[in-house]
Amino acid sequence: MGAGHSHGGSGNSSGGHNHGVAAGHAGGKYRRRLAVSFGLIAVFFVVELIFGLLSGSLSLLSDAGHMAADVVALGAALAATKIAARSDRSGHRTFGSYRAEIFASGLAVLLMLGLSIYIMVEAIGRIGEDPHIETGPMIIVGAIGLVINVIVMFLLRSGASESINVKGAYLEVVADTAGSVGVIAAGLLIMWTGSPWWDTIVAVAIGLFVMVRAVMLGRQVLSILSQHAPPGLDVDRVYADLRTVPGVADVHDLHVWVLTSGMNVATAHIVAHNAQDHPAILTAARTLLRDEFGIEHATLQVEQEASHECQEATW
Repeated sequence: MGAGHSHGGSGNSSGGHNHGVAAGHAGGKYRRRLAVSFGLIAVFFVVELIFGLLSGSLSLLSDAGHMAADVVALGAALAATKIAARSDRSGHRTFGSYRAEIFASGLAVLLMLGLSIYIMVEAIGRIGEDPHIETGPMIIVGAIGLVINVIVMFLLRSGASESINVKGAYLEVVADTAGSVGVIAAGLLIMWTGSPWWDTIVAVAIGLFVMVRAVMLGRQVLSILSQHAPPGLDVDRVYADLRTVPGVADVHDLHVWVLTSGMNVATAHIVAHNAQDHPAILTAARTLLRDEFGIEHATLQVEQEASHECQEATW
């Protein structure tokens, strides 16, 4: 089904359906920026991993781990936008492949949580040890990483507010930016105090920060996969406003959910007083849903008052 279209029907039939691709789905607009971000992060990941191993810094290694997660998350986000833009040729995916972007966001959540747990385990394992840490490479590599992360953040920032797929990649980079700041801070604190424990403390702080962000994004992913109503949408108000459409006697079986970022979908059965009002009711209801609630794809069925041709669903 293409976004930007509403389908209406009367009696027992809904309108025809278009199984094409929505050219303007939110994630697809940022494919080029995702590609550039992926290239920058992938190159720097190799650099940070090498110097993390050479310096013995847990905070630098944890940040390299975040970079690795970024590479996977950005790659998945990039692939998802490509998959989402494909037309369905099988005839089975009647909503297209837009949900690929949500699965990519879910992967980002799992990576962020996994890395957070890994950092905690490594930090606990260092209790009682007195590791030798080279602060010079920590500070230099952390500074380079900070610059790259800030560039990528600006590339993805606008898309994060429109696409949950881009938001997943963006939050990964935000976590890395915090990690780069933490690496620099840990290097300076070790240099000033001579205590290697600052490296572990900063690593744990980064891990907790990433974990909180992952949980927040995970709740959004689960909300979409559970077909909840769009955030901030008052379903009772949708019911009430549809009932105010001239000629409408009642509304039932209203369902509203998010297909993917920027694509809200609705279905509803509308009871009309008079058969001759059906076309006008469909037009008015579609306009209401689009203009007042941002629902551009609505499948509406109009049925005659006191008719038993369509009963309200029992689930």
